[in-house]
Formats: sequence, structure tokens, C-alpha cells
Amino acid sequence: MTFRQAEEYLLGLELFGMRFGLDRMHKLMTVLGLPQRRFASIHVVGTNGKSSTVRFCAAILARHGLRTGSYTSPHLGSFRERIEVGEEPVSEADFAAAVQRAAHAAELVNRTQDPDDHVTQFEALTAAAYHELGRRGVEVSVVEAGLGGRFDATNVIPSKVQVLTTVGLEHTRWLGPTPADIAAEKLAVVRDQGTLVVGALEPDLLALARGTAAEHRSALVEPGAEQGVDLRAPGIFQRRNFALAAAAAEAFLGRPLDQDALKRAGAETRIPGRFDVVAERPLTVYDGAHNPEGAQALADSLDEVLGGHRPRVAVIGVLEDKDAAGMLKALLPHVDTAIFTRSSNPRSLPPATLATLAEKVRERSDRRTTDPTAPRAETVSDPRTAVERARALAGRTGAVLATGSIYLVADLVREEPGARASTL
Repeated sequence: MTFRQAEEYLLGLELFGMRFGLDRMHKLMTVLGLPQRRFASIHVVGTNGKSSTVRFCAAILARHGLRTGSYTSPHLGSFRERIEVGEEPVSEADFAAAVQRAAHAAELVNRTQDPDDHVTQFEALTAAAYHELGRRGVEVSVVEAGLGGRFDATNVIPSKVQVLTTVGLEHTRWLGPTPADIAAEKLAVVRDQGTLVVGALEPDLLALARGTAAEHRSALVEPGAEQGVDLRAPGIFQRRNFALAAAAAEAFLGRPLDQDALKRAGAETRIPGRFDVVAERPLTVYDGAHNPEGAQALADSLDEVLGGHRPRVAVIGVLEDKDAAGMLKALLPHVDTAIFTRSSNPRSLPPATLATLAEKVRERSDRRTTDPTAPRAETVSDPRTAVERARALAGRTGAVLATGSIYLVADLVREEPGARASTL
């Protein structure tokens, strides 16, 4: 396979959608020679902050002398961004070779399955990642769960440390109707006699985490909100993610962290697509927050990063299966103008729908459209045009924030704007 053929193969698997269950993954791993057992692993689950925590943790371990790998999702510009070795995405040639191996394994597995039970895109990607990480001889890989935990394709690793970042209402169709149901699905990745690191949880969910750890005879670590380390990645929420990553790294190493290594990891690690400063004059930030909790975390950091005395223009695009109203409620009070747009993902809400929803949110918040403090609203269908319009409105001294969906951010950073993109 060429790299382009590998991408086309993966995009073609979207036809099979998303399906839970580990039977196909275990078969894939068997065909590939159990690559997930060739490296130690840390498994990161949660509603928000997973990718950032994974990147931070891999960076910390690398600066303690370990050969590290990581697996994250989704990607922004290219599928190969999901698999990193030594904090660098694998090459196009290595990615294509790994996907070719996974595709061959998937062909063999599919022969044993019912016609409507084929290997999915995420399973093939995960198999390719584990194969490549094993081939490259990483000592430890930090792995982000795709959705949930119990039946997620990533959950075939014998992880030594598990991290639960946050828990919010998400994917209730698959994970259950309550935060407790969702937490239980994520906590199902906990292994016997390992270490569970947890972020800020509601008391009932923390009790569930403690009970799960006790059941598996695992240590439970509840780190503080911050490490007191200066980070390249801005935002209050990133300091919390870094604290989780540091606790996970320390649990994995089994000894206190070297403070110089910790400081270098904080100062040198960039998190693409998360409060990511992409331009100056006007200050332009991309953030993939896609639920109310993520939007609120973003809003809480705006004053710190953008400052309080400059025009703020937000470019917002949200998928139809997300709580757009909750996100708008968190974001709109903090911006002067909102430009509603849509990503290329077919599940993206029309800009006019978002504008109407914003009006209703303001009415419910007793901020009438005649209120001079209410943000102005515009609709611009093309996301890149929307950002250009936002930059013009903000002026050289203002700030622009593009947010609402990781797929929106992906559209903005993709080198080939018209190229077919993943929708899963």
C-alpha cells in the first residue's frame, strides 16, 4: 500500500460504522502475533482531556529515558498523527505498511465473521497502531480509548496504569443514561493489581472508582489539580491534565519523578487542536471542545489566555449529536461576536440552526437580543471563510476562537481543504 491507499482503505471502512465488542480485536491481535504484549501500556479513558493527558504522559516518560509511543484519536490533518513514537507521528511509509498488515489480518478475521460483522475502521487503525508500536520496540505506550472503555477496541492491552480523566454525559446510546453508567463502562479497563489515577469526579463517581480499585486490588491515586510546572500548552484545564499525566507516569515508573524532566516535558509539549494558538494579530486559537464540560473549561481559561480587554470573535461549529445548547450557554457570555459555521462532517449542524439555538439560549438566560451586551451573530457556511471573517471583525488587536468540534478544527488545519476526511 501507498500512504494514500492506506487512507482510502480506512475511509472505506466507515461503511461498517462503529460496533462495540472485543471479539474481532482479539482475533486481529492473534493474527498479528499479539503485538500489544510487546510493550508496557498506560490506558487513558474519560470524557474530556484524554488526548492531552496521553501526550503529556508520553512526554514525561520520554524525558525519564524511556522509548515511548502513543495512540490518540481522532486526528486533525492525517490518520498517521494518531500513532506517535518518540513524540513524532510515524512516517507515511511506516503507517502504510502497518495498515497493510492490519488490512491483511482483517481480511482473515472477516472470513470467520458473519457478513454484517466485519472489522471496523477504528479496529483496523488500533490493530495497525499496536503492530507498529510493537515493531518499533517502544518500552511503553500511552493509549487513548476511543469511546467508553469496556468494549472499546483499545481494551486488549494489559495496561499497568489506568487513568480516568473526567466523566460527563456522552454517547448515552452506547454507554448508558447516567454518569454512573458511563463511569462504570470507563472503569471496566481497570486491571488487577495495577494503579488507577482519577481526575476530579463527583462524590458518587469517586466512590465508584474507589470501589473498582478495591475490587481489583489496585492502588488509587487522586492527584492535586496542578503540578506547579509552567506549561507550553495554555489553559487551566491543561494544568489539570498535566497533573494527571504526571501521576500516571510516576505510578508507572514506581518512583518519584525527576523535577527537571517534568519541567522540560511541560515546557516542550504542544497539544495540537486544544487551545492551540495558530496565529497572532489577531490572536487566533483553535480548540476542539465538543461538549458542555469542555466548553466551560475553555471559557474558564479565556481571560487567562486572551486577556480581558480585546474584541473576541468566536467561530462555532457543532455536530448534531452533541449538546449544542449547553456549549453555547458556556461560551456566548465570553465573546463579543459569534460566527456560526459547519464542518465537512455530515453530522454538523447547519449554521442557521446554531444561530436560532443561540437566540433561545440567550432568551432563557434573560439576555434579550436587544441587550447591547449580548454577542452579535453571523452565519458563514465555509469554516475557513468564517475564520477569515472573524479575523477581520476582531482586528489586529483582537482575538479569534474557533471551537465546537474537533472536526471543525481538522477542516481548518488540513493541508488539502477539499480532501475526503474521516467522519468517525
